[in-house]
Amino acid sequence: MARQLDEQIAGRFPVGQRLRVLDVGMGQGTQALRLARLGHQVTGVEQDATMIAAAREALAGEPEGIRERVRLVQGDGRDTGVHFLPGSFDVVLCHGVLMYVEEPDPLVAGLARMLAPGGLLSLLVRNGDALAMRPGLSGDWAGALAAFDTTAYRNRLGLDVRADRLSALTATLAGIAAPLHAWYGVRVFTDTAADGAPAPYDLETLLAVEERAGRTDPYRGVAALLHLCGVRG
Repeated sequence: MARQLDEQIAGRFPVGQRLRVLDVGMGQGTQALRLARLGHQVTGVEQDATMIAAAREALAGEPEGIRERVRLVQGDGRDTGVHFLPGSFDVVLCHGVLMYVEEPDPLVAGLARMLAPGGLLSLLVRNGDALAMRPGLSGDWAGALAAFDTTAYRNRLGLDVRADRLSALTATLAGIAAPLHAWYGVRVFTDTAADGAPAPYDLETLLAVEERAGRTDPYRGVAALLHLCGVRG
């Protein structure tokens, strides 16, 4: 996903431009820190106290120049309008968040309002068109059959969450003046790997395969996750 995001940034903004980035639901700050290391000014928003503590600890280990480029805000991603003015950011990230939000459209609309004209909105969501893949590949035939007609599922943490269909999110993005510009699949072949499994010896080859599949039909359409990039008009 990071490679996909970098591709979209490189294609939209001049080389070397220091971008204003908002990372909503940043978790432990992996993407926020990565982008700060690349020279961008990053604001991370996270509601979970444990996650934001982990992000602060990771940030504390960075050089001063990187620390100065990162601002961490503990808060709900649905309240971006409380913390920031419309059009304040060039790039807005919302990765792995929508599955926990019962009504995602207001959140996505709020994120789009944070974008300056021409800004990039990056969403990572569970693929509602491929929910039968994981149970099907694991031989859970009843689970696979049930998954065809729903966007609800239970994740690996045991939480009941929801997925998004590409067609529905495409319509949402068009309706909030940030139409879909590009989309990718994420975890096409590796979704059934066991949690905590050691990295394979040929990790770079694995990543190359996933990156290629994530931009190639029909493989990207059955990925566990979808990475959608909208552009503010």
